[in-house]
Amino acid sequence: MHLGRIRRAPGEPVELAAWDPGAGLVSLRRQAPDVGADPLALLERHGVAGAAELVRAAAGEEDDRLAEAAVIFEPPVARCGKVCCMALNYRAHAEESGLAVPPDPVLFFKPATALTGHRSVIRPPARTNKVEHEVELAVVIGARCRAVRAADWRAVVAGYTIINDLTARDLQLVNHDRNVPWDQAKAFDGFAPLGPYLVTADAVPHPENLDMTLTIDGQVRQSANTGQMVFGIPELIQDLTDGMTLEPGDVIATGTTAGIAPVADGDVMHATITGLGTLSNKISFGD
Repeated sequence: MHLGRIRRAPGEPVELAAWDPGAGLVSLRRQAPDVGADPLALLERHGVAGAAELVRAAAGEEDDRLAEAAVIFEPPVARCGKVCCMALNYRAHAEESGLAVPPDPVLFFKPATALTGHRSVIRPPARTNKVEHEVELAVVIGARCRAVRAADWRAVVAGYTIINDLTARDLQLVNHDRNVPWDQAKAFDGFAPLGPYLVTADAVPHPENLDMTLTIDGQVRQSANTGQMVFGIPELIQDLTDGMTLEPGDVIATGTTAGIAPVADGDVMHATITGLGTLSNKISFGD
């Protein structure tokens, strides 16, 4: 099940939507008014089976069908306390960066204000002139949890989506050379496009075997399979929750592969992961 958050026009309220294979994009505003525009609240209140019934009901109503190209996508999580990002979690990316594969997961954070939706325009600040793309599988937490054993990781996952871990590489490298934190290079507004949908965990039985690519103008910049992660999702969740609480809506960005490269003004990045769709965002410098 693909659950999303959309606006019908600028300034209009955010509403809950879903993508149905037969009907396309449908609004759940009438079927689930009790949960507002929160996909996780829908799952908490109705469960996966109940939510699927509501989607089917919406798909059967002509008035609830929407033109996907005409709506504005918001990030598919309504409440995100933190974005937990994993550095150097693909060997190929570590090698292209000239860095060693870490012996343990390496964590940095992005603020929730960095999140933006599918098809939004990314406007980097004037202080950077070298922004690079990083396609990644994003894991969305569905239950408050701490001290999760690797064997129990599935119990706390609500679903999956795509994140593009945009990086102001020029600023990051300066801070790296100064031996100071480089989180700011990752944290600007819009530097965490997320979406287009939250795909519920039942629809992704094997997240450890998903192909992912990032293309610009038809050119493949990045290509990998999630099975190439150094630390898989069970290990990441176990490590993160060893002393830190994860909450519903928290996002784990599981790392990127080789092929990171600068984006130019006007470039449209298309980040695709098997079964999750394509997250597309345009870069616009200087406006």
